[in-house]
Amino acid sequence: MHRILIALLAAFDALVAALVGLAVVLAPLTLLWTFTFGLTADWAGLWPTTARIWQLGNLVPLSLAFDEDAVVALGLPDEAATFTLTLAPLAFAVFAAFFAARSGRRAVRSGAGAVGVLAGIAMTAIIAAVVLATSGSELARVEAWQAVLLPTAVYAVGAVAGAWAEGWSEGDGGLADLVHERVDGWSSKWREVPTLAVRGGAVALAAVVGAAALAVVVAVLVRADAVVALFEQAQVDALGATALALAQVAYLPTLIGWGVSWIAGPGFAVGAATTVSPAGTQLGVVPGIPMLGLLPEQGSGWLLLVALLPVAAGALAGWHVRSALAAEWEIERPEDDDHPSPHEPVSPRVVLAIAIAAIAGAGAAGIAALSSGSIGPGRLATVGPDPGPVALAVGLEVLVGAAILLLSPRPHGHAAATADGAAALADGDELARR
Repeated sequence: MHRILIALLAAFDALVAALVGLAVVLAPLTLLWTFTFGLTADWAGLWPTTARIWQLGNLVPLSLAFDEDAVVALGLPDEAATFTLTLAPLAFAVFAAFFAARSGRRAVRSGAGAVGVLAGIAMTAIIAAVVLATSGSELARVEAWQAVLLPTAVYAVGAVAGAWAEGWSEGDGGLADLVHERVDGWSSKWREVPTLAVRGGAVALAAVVGAAALAVVVAVLVRADAVVALFEQAQVDALGATALALAQVAYLPTLIGWGVSWIAGPGFAVGAATTVSPAGTQLGVVPGIPMLGLLPEQGSGWLLLVALLPVAAGALAGWHVRSALAAEWEIERPEDDDHPSPHEPVSPRVVLAIAIAAIAGAGAAGIAALSSGSIGPGRLATVGPDPGPVALAVGLEVLVGAAILLLSPRPHGHAAATADGAAALADGDELARR
């Protein structure tokens, strides 16, 4: 495919991703605006509000400043007249990164990965700049460089990750192939370690996030009464309740990020000098946001057992990688013995266990950083998990599970069967390629 066409298609992908994100905000906001203020409403504020929500969802901090009339009408204290809002509804960033990853993979398959990725990033930067230039607001202000750079960075991370993953597995005729050739030159016991480490780390991190999502589902089932009570206290009509529910859906990935820190052990804060963890819950006065009704009222020694979930995630990753090793390492067959003798060097397995834990810990730290921020003035400027303790806890717990599966001895018969099965699978793949 011609490079210009690839660039145009990648730019169109970026345009669609941005427009969908804006439309998801604009459509319900338009309905809310119409039914609340009527057809005579001041429509000039609709687009700036849409733009600011989209920017916040793409990690752009908002500086809110209420005038005296708004402070009195909302019943806010004087110190709440100005504050910074940084806790992002991560559904927007997750969607943009996912869409960008698909575009990056498609560009590599088309034969011009770098051109496609750069075109998508450039289009995102242009859209972010246009949104900034057309959405002036006295109530919610943003730094110009952040409003352009951060949405572009979200898209760029997804596009580069997707392009690299596709290039590493299928070839891209560029940097990924060059690095792959260098790694293929290593000895047989080391050449697949980088690939398996990334794969194992991804499996462990995905399992931890899945466990956190399950914990959120359990919290919804257990604490549904508290959530409903907070909805009732908000005293909103059906339209307001719908808008409030949609806003909380946008924060669902943020809530799952809190769940990651909770099941790992360190927990998270909902205000300065507060903590929510399996060991205990210490909360002061929290905002009457319905989704905060999911917070447990107290901890329990039994809840500390949830720390076994990251250990199980590490064990799953270790099992996955250990099974793949049989297809990559040679099985020695002495001439005087009809049965294979498994040869699994210890040092690569140790490195794999550590690498899997490090990747999972780094990923958990990133999730914690993205799901923390400020939701108000004063003590509410500290909300969410601390990336450092979360990274350490997840890394150590995953390391325990991965090490158990990677370093424990295997029965002779099981190793031989695994090796024979892997060899048969490899032969089948080779025949399929031919």
